Amino acid sequence: HYAGTSIDTAHIATNQIDETLMKDAFVADFTEVTVATGDSLIFGDADGSGNTKRDTVQGVIDLVHGATVGVQTIWVPAVAMYPTSTNGCEAVAQVEITAQRPEIKALDFKTAADAYAQFAIAFPKSWDRSYIQYRTYWSVTGTNTNTVVFELAAVAVSSDDPMNPVFGTAVANTGLAASGTANDLMVNVTSGNVTVGGSPAEGDQVFFQIMRDVSAGTQTADVRLLGVKLFFTTNAENDA
Repeated sequence: HYAGTSIDTAHIATNQIDETLMKDAFVADFTEVTVATGDSLIFGDADGSGNTKRDTVQGVIDLVHGATVGVQTIWVPAVAMYPTSTNGCEAVAQVEITAQRPEIKALDFKTAADAYAQFAIAFPKSWDRSYIQYRTYWSVTGTNTNTVVFELAAVAVSSDDPMNPVFGTAVANTGLAASGTANDLMVNVTSGNVTVGGSPAEGDQVFFQIMRDVSAGTQTADVRLLGVKLFFTTNAENDA
């Protein structure tokens, strides 16, 4: 028998009490309360030091939040685009390369002069309304290995705004040489930052204008634009 208060932490060897000696109803012994974001949680150190750490509930939320927000993508196919009324590219067309195999819908950009197409997107509320980046997906029917360059510009329009704003500065992607095989899919690397004009706000419609820059590229064949992948950054997990 031990006298009362004779066993204290000084008389318990390190690591001698573990979960096998805890009461089965350990959790049930605690009073039910609403957890606040400032409350602390206890964690074991993952680096092997064996230390016990604590963090607030908000800290855990922030950790999860940081893992679920960031760069997102939107795919915009050629069928969602339209030639501009002035200096527009060719209308969208369906092309059969081989019977009963994938057919493509594309916008043809001729070699005679720069040509344009447009499309529009209402971004999710979680968009941070900063810059975007893009990649272009295209092909050519010729076999030369000359380069293709596109430029993309964007502008945001808010509710009750005029529908004729000036686009932001167009940004060219890095020229990509065609493979030399007709009808190969070609994908440019991710572009630099495209600043969206018009001071974007939540709920805006963002208009994009894409242009084939024939003077920046050396490709002598018509270019079929299949689509554009947009990259944007979110700062919230959802649109609530």
